[in-house]
Amino acid sequence: MKYFKISLLFVLVFFYNANASNEVYFSEEGNKTCITSNGTPNHGIGQFPSKGNPHSFKAQKLKYCFPTNPVKNNFSNSKAKTVGITITGIPIRPGTADWYDASSPRKHSKNQSSGWNLEAITPSGNVFGIDLNNAHVDKRGLYHYHGMPKKLSNYNGKSLVGYAADGHEIHYVGSIQQSSWMIKNGQRKTPPFGDYDGSFLQDYLFKEGSGSLDKCNGGLLEGKYVYFATDTFPFYPRCHWGNVSSDFTRRGG
Repeated sequence: MKYFKISLLFVLVFFYNANASNEVYFSEEGNKTCITSNGTPNHGIGQFPSKGNPHSFKAQKLKYCFPTNPVKNNFSNSKAKTVGITITGIPIRPGTADWYDASSPRKHSKNQSSGWNLEAITPSGNVFGIDLNNAHVDKRGLYHYHGMPKKLSNYNGKSLVGYAADGHEIHYVGSIQQSSWMIKNGQRKTPPFGDYDGSFLQDYLFKEGSGSLDKCNGGLLEGKYVYFATDTFPFYPRCHWGNVSSDFTRRGG
């Protein structure tokens, strides 16, 4: 195993504030690059438990490895729900495992029978207790991002924010790149009914050419194919064109 100890990203990094102490390092293992961290971001986190989120934050050792030289296939896949890892070692999981469920007191559960998969970031309210950096914790106390965190914008003066499960870079360039996903017109035909408003994954439709990015939120940056984090849905790649590492598909992400 080879550890990087040189400038910028490939270095053991510590950030301190009132709530967090971030520890992260990169290593090479064969044909893969690995990011290991203590699961603690480089910024303060929201107060957990909170309304919509009954869990407490817990620092924990995380390790995600991905292809050092990613490929771009002619077909995409949606194997990984943990779609990437930030350069600060925090998992990226834009989707949720909760579905509309009229029989549940919370009106959502893990029962998929309704066909309506809730989104974490919506215009209709903060259902899951997302904090100011578009993240929250799961039942294990694992802090993870559903949207772009402010503290990674222009990090170290660069647009790179992380790496996808297939090894392609993830960048954030603000409104320079636009998603090609849009909210459907009309109303839902089954419960919970109502207008399509972005509360559910199924409220969205990919319309090629409506933005600058492909269906996996990818495009070219200085001649290289990368994925982009965007301020609008899908927020991060929800699919991958490359070969996804098993670290991102394991149970619990």
